[in-house]
Amino acid sequence: MRRSRLRGSAFEELINNSNNIYLESSKALVQKIATPIKPISLGKCGMITCAFFEKKSTVDYIGISKKKMFCFDAKETSQKSLPLKNIHKHQIEFMSDFEKHGGTSFLLVNFTFNQTFFYLSFKELFDAYKNFEYRKSISCKNFKHEIFLDKQNFLDY
Repeated sequence: MRRSRLRGSAFEELINNSNNIYLESSKALVQKIATPIKPISLGKCGMITCAFFEKKSTVDYIGISKKKMFCFDAKETSQKSLPLKNIHKHQIEFMSDFEKHGGTSFLLVNFTFNQTFFYLSFKELFDAYKNFEYRKSISCKNFKHEIFLDKQNFLDY
């Protein structure tokens, strides 16, 4: 898969395609969560020409499968490790609260240097994040749950 001009957009398209396959096969319903923006000015035809983020986003996706709610964020890096600074405190807090209410939280991670994809549970993420002052990233070698891409560009996460 070739890299897109916008960081993460090819990965997002891949996730969206996978979510469509989940929906078509009645395995899950997953929705992309838009980041709330406040338009400042509009151009021709009402197109937004200038805007700012109204508030911090939480996670990229929320879904349900077999009566089980889940949420996840998608992260992409060209490095051989995932920088923990890419995961913000408010995201950790949201995922923690989501888990406290019976949901499942996780990250999907794309390492573009070798085009591998991984599932990282919230517990694994939280264990790394609480040691942030000592550990600045999670090495690709430490990811346990690799996700494979099939011929339909489907990631079965």
